[in-house]
Amino acid sequence: MAIPTVPHALVVEDVPLILMHACDFPEGAGLRFHEASTGEEAKTFLGDHADDVTLLFSDVAMPGHTDGFALAYYIAEHWTWIEIVMARGSMKPCPGDMPDKTTFIGSPFNDRMVNRHLREKMPDHKQPEQLKLSV
Repeated sequence: MAIPTVPHALVVEDVPLILMHACDFPEGAGLRFHEASTGEEAKTFLGDHADDVTLLFSDVAMPGHTDGFALAYYIAEHWTWIEIVMARGSMKPCPGDMPDKTTFIGSPFNDRMVNRHLREKMPDHKQPEQLKLSV
């Protein structure tokens, strides 16, 4: 009998306190998560582990050469099965800033709002039971 796999999320945020809080969202939805603090670190991680990741949850503004928008385009091009959720409180994206399949959540946001977006974006077969049962 096969052991069911738990979907994994990659959470990308450069501010440690916000990263800790951002990791609560996928964890609360029943996903395992990995952390990265820059777009470059996220790309390196995905280069080795993309097959395990079903969701990217990322901030837009990050240090380095790869901000959240550039990371989203990179992922959309290389790993089409990864669902992408971008979050940012102080701005709203313009047309063309993100790949079409990307969901943007403005701040303030909470577990219920993130779970609703994940249920809408993630195909049923990629959703953990905990997310399917959340209201």
